[in-house]
Amino acid sequence: MIVFYNVKTKKRVPIPEENVVAEKMEKLSKKGIMRVRYAFKSKDADGTKLTRFCSKDDYLKFKCKNG
Repeated sequence: MIVFYNVKTKKRVPIPEENVVAEKMEKLSKKGIMRVRYAFKSKDADGTKLTRFCSKDDYLKFKCKNG
C-alpha cells in the first residue's frame, strides 16, 4: 500500500501497489540543466488524480518489484 494525499477531500488515501504507476519526469531548465523528478501516480475512487513524489531509490525499488 502506498499512501497518497487527496487535496480534493483533504485526506490520506491508501492505494494498493497494483494500482500505482512509477513515473520519471525530466525537464530542461533555462540554463540547460536536466532536472529529474520521480513520482508515484494513481487515481482515487472518485477519479481524482493522485501524485506522490519520491526518491530515486524508492522509484527503483518499486520498478524492480513491480516490473
